[in-house]
Amino acid sequence: MKKWMLYLSFILLIIFECLRVYLIMPMPGSQTFNSIDLAYFLGANKNSIRILLYLIMLLPFIKIIKGNSIWEKIGLGVLSLVYIAIFYVFTFMMEADKMFLQPTHTYFYKIAENKIPIDKLVIGVTENGIEKAYPIQLIGYHHQVRDSIGQTPIMVTYCTVCRTGRVYSPMVNGKLENFRLVGMDHFNAMFEDATTKSWWRQANGECIAGPLKGYKLKEINSEQLSLKAWFRKHPNAEVLQPDEKFAATLAKMDSYDKGKSKSNLTKRDTVSWQFKSWVLGIDIGESAKTYDWNYVEKNKIIHDSLPSLPILIVLENDSASFHAYNRTVNNMSLQFQKRNDFIMDTYSQSLWNEDGICIDGKLKGLSLTPIASYQEYLHSWEYFHPKSKRYPSSK
Repeated sequence: MKKWMLYLSFILLIIFECLRVYLIMPMPGSQTFNSIDLAYFLGANKNSIRILLYLIMLLPFIKIIKGNSIWEKIGLGVLSLVYIAIFYVFTFMMEADKMFLQPTHTYFYKIAENKIPIDKLVIGVTENGIEKAYPIQLIGYHHQVRDSIGQTPIMVTYCTVCRTGRVYSPMVNGKLENFRLVGMDHFNAMFEDATTKSWWRQANGECIAGPLKGYKLKEINSEQLSLKAWFRKHPNAEVLQPDEKFAATLAKMDSYDKGKSKSNLTKRDTVSWQFKSWVLGIDIGESAKTYDWNYVEKNKIIHDSLPSLPILIVLENDSASFHAYNRTVNNMSLQFQKRNDFIMDTYSQSLWNEDGICIDGKLKGLSLTPIASYQEYLHSWEYFHPKSKRYPSSK
């Protein structure tokens, strides 16, 4: 076999090792391509591709080793070292699950023993009467934490590049599935299941490549708010504590909650309607809305509606904890006014807390129905909700 095939194979191997990681990691330009099918093909067939190229290289490699040309041997040695170095870096250092490790253990404290500052943002989950909170600073590094609420297994996920927090059931076709972080697509984290090696988006739980393409994980209701607000609402809740093994890494994410990360990938655009601007998103299936976070922060309370759904958005005085409700009560679409740490409906002058419960007045004891809402970067929300309408209009 001719020697040029050896050198061509080396070049193809180097391109292959770089490309398969480049396409699913946040490198310049990589996240703007619609290249998920190519990326999945390269990832799913990486061992077969390597073996094929190794076999093509074998005979000319042996021929050079046995030959008399010292310069050919030196050149072959240099190429081999270059490939080994690239293979090591892209396989053992730059793959997503090698960069972002899972906690070695998880433990939870109630309010008396809790070590997490109460101004930190958490993803809160309530299921089967059990209440747990997962600090974004922790989940953001790990990207996912497996847990259970009572007998219900859950998968708590977060993508810092999209600012998307989601909680899913890890049950796939009736089986408890395991997932690993495999990379990202359009700046959103992707997971690979252990059984079929399919790839799943973090933002919506959709399988986008592999045997299970089109399948969606069941989302479990969650909310994002400050730990202080969570404890007010759930005083007996348990909070995930940091794994001390990752203390130095987690400390670098201390300012992420407030959008002051040093990385351009996770740093907030403070001007409205920019790529990394914060927005609040609501999706009711047929319709979606994108609310400018600066507008929400300024007004604290917003009345709006989607088809057949009057909406109330309330931002607490900490400018971090937010709520979205169906403002229909007794077949009436109520209007509200902010009253310090409470809200008051203009119809009956009843007083409601920010958790949507009427605590005084004619409507005392009634509750507003929560609506799933999310705080994200603009680029993420609008990519995954391309028909979402902006509020207020940016035009």
